Amino acid sequence: MTSRKRVRGRPAELRLVTEALVDRKAVDAVVLDLRGLSSATDYFVIASGTSDAHVRGMAEHLMQALGPKGIEPHHVEGLAQGRWVLLDYVDFVVHVFHPELRQFYQLERLWGEAPVVAVSDRSSTG
Repeated sequence: MTSRKRVRGRPAELRLVTEALVDRKAVDAVVLDLRGLSSATDYFVIASGTSDAHVRGMAEHLMQALGPKGIEPHHVEGLAQGRWVLLDYVDFVVHVFHPELRQFYQLERLWGEAPVVAVSDRSSTG
């Protein structure tokens, strides 16, 4: 049995996530509601950085912003490389991509039936 705090993917936690990402200039951040579509998680948060260092920096900032609130990732992948960082908080999973990998994997298209419940104001076009 684990002692980590289980986070319910509530709007308050998702707001903290999107605010932390936007604070670090995330590009095209979206939140997909996967409830009813996946048993693995309730939400995907997807964002892009402009470089490997930017992707790593956003992921590290997110963990630092959520940690003091008792929200710790269950699993982290790709942080050292900075091309695609996955932060698994169980009820929501954050994907921070280098733009080329985001375009290649197209998670928004793969989960096209998922409603978009939040988006950032900053896009890659302006």
